[in-house]
Amino acid sequence: MKSPVYISSLGSVSALGQSRLEVWENYKKPKHFITKHQFEKTEAFAAFLPTEVREAIKSLRNYNLNYKKLDDSVLYAIYSARKAIKEAGWEEDKDIGINIGSSRGATGLFEKYHREFVETGKAATQASPSTTLGNISSWVSQDLQAEGPAFSHSVTCSTGLHAVVNAIAWMQAGFADKFLAGGSEAALTPFTIAQMKAMKIYASEDLDFPCRALDMDKKRNSMILGEASGILALQKEDSEKTIAKITGIGYATETLKHSVSISANGESLQKAMKMAIGKKDLSEIDAVVMHAPGTLKGDLSEVNAIKALFGENTPAMTSNKWKLGHTFAASGVLNIELAVLMLEYQEFIEVPFSVISNSPARLENILVNAVGFGGNAVSVLISRK
Repeated sequence: MKSPVYISSLGSVSALGQSRLEVWENYKKPKHFITKHQFEKTEAFAAFLPTEVREAIKSLRNYNLNYKKLDDSVLYAIYSARKAIKEAGWEEDKDIGINIGSSRGATGLFEKYHREFVETGKAATQASPSTTLGNISSWVSQDLQAEGPAFSHSVTCSTGLHAVVNAIAWMQAGFADKFLAGGSEAALTPFTIAQMKAMKIYASEDLDFPCRALDMDKKRNSMILGEASGILALQKEDSEKTIAKITGIGYATETLKHSVSISANGESLQKAMKMAIGKKDLSEIDAVVMHAPGTLKGDLSEVNAIKALFGENTPAMTSNKWKLGHTFAASGVLNIELAVLMLEYQEFIEVPFSVISNSPARLENILVNAVGFGGNAVSVLISRK
């Protein structure tokens, strides 16, 4: 990176709540926020937004007649963006870039409209405009009346971190001084759950901690989905609002053997982490907030990648998916949120059942990882303000 980019705020909604203090207090509790739910014909674990948060977001539908036609993924993003703008003190700013992506997009509405089409042979008027992927950033832009560039993309589970990297590229190229970047996902739908189960990666054991992210002794895959939105307010200049800074970014891809594969040693992750670290000495990296989805191969390949890069002096390792599920596009930004909170409070959040998740001696620089289908990986280096 040419120079650091500063995080002025982070607006999020997840199973852990919505305010930074609430989220931190829930990270401190040694429990998860995953429940079992009936999805039409199948029962599955999932991590839903708290009831009070869902009700607050639901009220957005009454804010504007058009909002009644929007998917939850869009409403989650609008809600998070409003929080990010307010906390950053950008309420009067209009020249703000927006890049909020999604892995699945308007999943709930798409399933609803397709079901109606199968039953009637006709598509609803709003079927197309309300399910386009660009819906998220464009509606956030409309809601905030922003005048900067607004675009969306999807790079599967690493979408949120790709949005951050993309925003930084725009800012350092001189196209914008401020950006909202992140991901939003409302994919707790019957068809999405069925897809994950078809891949045989979904949790099936009713344990005290059903998602076993970073349990290197697990015998079964244990990924669980959660719903969330996470949006960073990024700016080129430091300010009194700064809560942390981004000092490195990295990205890479690797050759696939099949559509959802990742190499045993996480080759793309190694490249992405090395790029993000840049000229810093490896000893300066204190911790890694890992993608670690709770799958056998996914967790192992990332641990192997960290060991291959750092050797015997591996940084502290942790994951949050055992607590709030895998939130697809939002997951990388929620990983950044955990990193920022640990830097702010100077306390490491361990995975309670993992023998490889141990607190470091200091917390100054934390790597954040995300991996997506297609052999891609992103790493972002978060440093204390």
